[in-house]
Amino acid sequence: MKKWAESFKSSWYTAVSTVWLLIIAIQWLTYTRTIWFDETNALVLGVLTAIAVIHVLLPRFSWFRLGLKAATFVVVMYATLKRYDVFEPEGGWASALEQFAEAMFPYVWFALLAWLLFEFCIRAVNSQRRILVFAFLNIVPMAALDSFTVVSLWKQVAWIVFATMGWLVCDHFQRFQSRFPRGWKAIRRNPFKLLINTAVVFSLVILAGVNMPFVQPVLTDPYTAWRQMQGTSNVAFNASGLLQGQASASGYSREDGQLGGGFNFDYTPVMTVETTERSYWRGETRMTYTGSGWDSDSGWGALENVIREQKLEREAAPLMPTKTIRQRVTMQSDSTYPVLFGAYSIDRLESVDIENGEARMQWKPEQGELHWQERAGRGAKVYPKTYTITSEVPVIPTEKLGAATFEELYPDGVDPRYVQVPRGFPQRVTDLASQVTEKGQTPYEKVYLLQQYLQQNYLYTNNPPLSRRQSDDFVESFLFDIKEGYCDYFSTAMVMMARSQGIPARWVKGYSPGNPSSDMPERFSENSLEYEVTNANAHSWAEVYFGDYGWVPVEATRGFSMPLLQESAAPADADVTEQQEQQPEQPEEEVEEAAAVSPQDKDSNLVPIIVASAAAVVAAWGVYLMWVRRRSIYFFLMGLRMGGPLTADQKIVLETERFLRFLKRKGLKREAHETLRESVARWDKKVTGAEAALAPILMLFEKARYSPERITEAEWTEMQRLSSDLKKSWKGYYPVSPNLPQSHS
Repeated sequence: MKKWAESFKSSWYTAVSTVWLLIIAIQWLTYTRTIWFDETNALVLGVLTAIAVIHVLLPRFSWFRLGLKAATFVVVMYATLKRYDVFEPEGGWASALEQFAEAMFPYVWFALLAWLLFEFCIRAVNSQRRILVFAFLNIVPMAALDSFTVVSLWKQVAWIVFATMGWLVCDHFQRFQSRFPRGWKAIRRNPFKLLINTAVVFSLVILAGVNMPFVQPVLTDPYTAWRQMQGTSNVAFNASGLLQGQASASGYSREDGQLGGGFNFDYTPVMTVETTERSYWRGETRMTYTGSGWDSDSGWGALENVIREQKLEREAAPLMPTKTIRQRVTMQSDSTYPVLFGAYSIDRLESVDIENGEARMQWKPEQGELHWQERAGRGAKVYPKTYTITSEVPVIPTEKLGAATFEELYPDGVDPRYVQVPRGFPQRVTDLASQVTEKGQTPYEKVYLLQQYLQQNYLYTNNPPLSRRQSDDFVESFLFDIKEGYCDYFSTAMVMMARSQGIPARWVKGYSPGNPSSDMPERFSENSLEYEVTNANAHSWAEVYFGDYGWVPVEATRGFSMPLLQESAAPADADVTEQQEQQPEQPEEEVEEAAAVSPQDKDSNLVPIIVASAAAVVAAWGVYLMWVRRRSIYFFLMGLRMGGPLTADQKIVLETERFLRFLKRKGLKREAHETLRESVARWDKKVTGAEAALAPILMLFEKARYSPERITEAEWTEMQRLSSDLKKSWKGYYPVSPNLPQSHS
C-alpha cells in the first residue's frame, strides 16, 4: 500500500489529466445523446468512466492495468446491454455468453473506439501547447454545432473551457515541480494559501459568467449572414442531418428542450385513423419547464409491460365519466416513433401487426403513454404499420368542474412536479396570469379565463417575428415581446400561467384530428370515420389536473378547437367576453427537433449550489482582505473625516491611539489626567518590562505630537512593525511576571 501511495503521489499529474479529459468527453456525450440510442450513450459513458477510474488509481502502466481495463470493458458492456433489454440471458452461462456475443454488435465498436480515443488523448495531450490545441479542436466544432443545429451546447462549451483552465493550471504545477523541486516541496508543506487563491480566481470567473447581462447580438454568424444576403431564410442542420430552423418542415419531434423558431407546412401523410369519435391523437407528455423548453422527463413514471386485450392501468379519476372509443391506426410512412398514438386515455391494446409486438411496448400509466421500444443492431428499425386500440375518453362535466373549489379538488395539496416553475421564472408572467384570472373563483374558471385570454390576444403564425424577442424565457418572450406564434407558444404559455396560479398542468404533444377521408374500404363500425393525418397536423396542447376528475385537455392555440366530449357548455358565471370567431382549423407543426437536455439541466439543483459556493468563497476572500487591510481602511476613513490624506505624523498618533485601545482590553487603562509617559511609568509597576517594551512607541508618539521635526516614512513603517509585533507577543496582563513582552527596538 505504501508503494502504491508513493507511486500515486509521484504520478498525480496523470491522474488529474485523466479527470479533465473525462469532463471534456462527457460534454460530447451530451451531443451524441440526440443521435445515438440511449443504450449506446450509456455504454460509452460507463466505459469511459470505468477506464478513467482505473487510470487514476493505477497511473503507472502495467499489463495488470491493461487487463483490468479490458475486463471492466466487458463487464460494463454486459451490464448495460442487459439493463436496456438489448438481450435477456436465458439458460446457463454458456448460453448467456453466446447471446451476449450476438447482441454486442454494433455497440462494441462505439465503446471500443471511445476507449481507444481516450487512451490516445491521455498520452498525446501532454504539454501546454497540446492542451491548447486539443481545447481548440473541441471548442470550435462544438460551437459550430451550437450555432448551426438546434442542439444547445453553450453550457458544454463552458465546461470544456473550465476543464482546459484546470488542465493548464495542473500542467503549470507539474512543470514547476520538475524545474524547482525545493519550491514544490515548500508548496506541498503549506498548500492552503495556493488552494485559496486558486479557489478565489475560479469563483470570480463563475460569478462573472453567471451575472453577465444578456445582450442581443450585434453581429450574426457568417453562415446566417450569408443566407440573409442570398435572400433565403435561415436554416440549420439538426442532429439527423436534416434542415431545421425557420425553413424547417412541420412534423412530430422527440425533443423539446429548446422551443421557438419557425417552420414550413409539410403535408406528407403520417397515418390514417379510423375511429368512432374525432379526437386529438395524443403522443407524449412533458412536465419540467426549463425556461427555454421542456425536459424529456424520461425518468419519471414507472413502465409496465403490455399484454394484448388486457386493461391498462390508468390514473384514478373516479368522478370523471368516460366514453369508449375504438381506433384503428394505419401508418402511411416508414418513420418510427417512441410511442403509439391514440385518443386520451388509451385503455387497452387490441391488436398490432408485428408478431409478439406487445413485447416491445411498455405502458406509463402516470403519463398515459404507450411506448414503443426501438432496438438497434438487428436490421432496420421497425414500427407497427397497423394497430388497433381502445380508449376511455373523458366526458367533461363542465358545470361540476366550474363549481369545484381548490379545497375540494386538492384537499391534500398538489404534486410539486405539476406546478414546477424554473428558478428565476419571470414575475411578470405570474402577475399577468393573476390579473387575467382575478375574477375566476375556481380552478376551472381560472383555466377558462387563461384559455380565452390567449386565444383572443395573440396571433397564430408559423413564422413568428423572433427579432422582437428580448427575454431569455420562452413564455415571457411570447407574452410580452413576440406576441405571435404557433401551438408550442400557446400551449407552453397556458401550462406555465396555470402553474403560476397553483393549478397543476402539463404539456402534451401529438397530432390534431386530421382531415376526414371519403375512401373507407372496410369499416369496423357503422359510425366510424377515417381521418388522414399529415406532418402538418403535428400539434401540442395543455392538460390540467382537476383532482378526482383527472386530467382534462385544454386547447389554448388560436384557431384550433379541441373535439371534447362535454356534458355541458363552458361555465356561465365566468366573467369574460365571448371568444372571437374561430379561424378555420389549420395544420400545425410540432416545433423543430430540439436540443437534447444537457446533464446540467437535469441536475439543475447543482447550479445554485455551485454559484452559492463561489459567492461564499468570494465573500470570505473579501472579508479576509478587509481584515488584512483594516489599518489602511481605518486611516482612509479618518482621512475622509479630516478632509484630506493623512500625514505620517497623524498616522503615528492614530496608530498609537489604536494600540492604547488594545492595551485597555488587556487591562492597562490610561487615565484622562495622565500623559502617555506617566501612564507607561505606572504600568511598569504593574507589569515588569512594560516601560522598556513601550519605549520605542512612546518616543515616536512624542516626536509626532510635540516635536517640530517631521516624521519620515521610514519611521512610520517602523511604527507599524513595532505595533504589530507587540500585539502578537503580548501575553496579557500578568502582574510582576517574568513572561513579559520585551522591547523590539
